[in-house]
Amino acid sequence: MEKIRSGLFGILFVSLLLAQDMSGPDILDKMMDVLNPEFAYAKMKQTIITTTGQTRTLEYEPFSGQNGKNAIMRYLEPARVRGNAMLMTDFSDNIWMYNQRTNRIRKLASHARKQKFEGSDFTYEDMGSGDTWKDDYITKLAGTDKQDGVNCFILEMTAKSKDQTYQKIICYVGQDDFCPRRLDYYEDPAINHKSLILSNIQIIQGIPTPMKMTMKNHLESTETTMEYTEVTYDVNYPESFFSERNLVK
Repeated sequence: MEKIRSGLFGILFVSLLLAQDMSGPDILDKMMDVLNPEFAYAKMKQTIITTTGQTRTLEYEPFSGQNGKNAIMRYLEPARVRGNAMLMTDFSDNIWMYNQRTNRIRKLASHARKQKFEGSDFTYEDMGSGDTWKDDYITKLAGTDKQDGVNCFILEMTAKSKDQTYQKIICYVGQDDFCPRRLDYYEDPAINHKSLILSNIQIIQGIPTPMKMTMKNHLESTETTMEYTEVTYDVNYPESFFSERNLVK
């Protein structure tokens, strides 16, 4: 028993030393690897809770490729939006919307990235720009803390430019799996505008996957939950799959 205890202590000690050697950018790289697998297919349910307590629910079928660079999201429910679709390329720099009723595709203006996605607490930018954080922010390891009982690194990310929507982002990243548990977004460096809580972490095909993501808007007292009902990483989409032509199913 004493040998087992010694062995466990040794593993924990080595893990602690490795963690101490990691920089903020190192941890961010590993977090992005978790959040942006090479390919993914899923079905998701989105629930929006308004200031009056009313709820709206939508269901989607997202496809993503090239480590999150490109994505297509097709609407499944409710009936009024079924068949509509959205294409995002270059980490949401380019966004196209397809409306099945009019059979038209339109490209959104660049400023639309900051708008709410389907009136939710997620913006289009929130849905697909994570990997650009490596270039757009100065990242430092600000300490450690626990989130929902999980030991986490605290990353403090400061925007390099005033043009960024969020001037500061605080990330709580699991020390064991590098899966984030919470992200706090600051449009003003002194005001926590909204927080993304990631929970029900499951290992899917070797990848830590937050099955539930809740965005809480602290200024508007609203929240939106996105939940996976199905997810797999055992898929493959060439970059040509993510095209305007493929929006029409």
